[in-house]
Amino acid sequence: MSIEQHNPMHPGAFVKRVYLTPFNIGSNELARQLQVSAGNISRLLNGKTDVSPSMALKLSKVLGRSPESWLLMQDNYNLYQARKTVNLDDYTTMEFAV
Repeated sequence: MSIEQHNPMHPGAFVKRVYLTPFNIGSNELARQLQVSAGNISRLLNGKTDVSPSMALKLSKVLGRSPESWLLMQDNYNLYQARKTVNLDDYTTMEFAV
């Protein structure tokens, strides 16, 4: 059974669209608030790095939402990307006798 999912947004793009752009907050200000380097935030906002558990905690404190929601957003994005590239045609499901 194949479940088609829309193209989920990378958490960095979400941060940019929902928090930075509408409120005219720069990436350097966000980096200061999160106490991380500007380069780290730049990579996150441009989808070049993933949200780690420690970053999820920081984003949760600074921007809101639960840490779990930040990690789930990242997992959904990663799974969607993998589905586009991983070919499962040669795999079969194992059967387990009870």
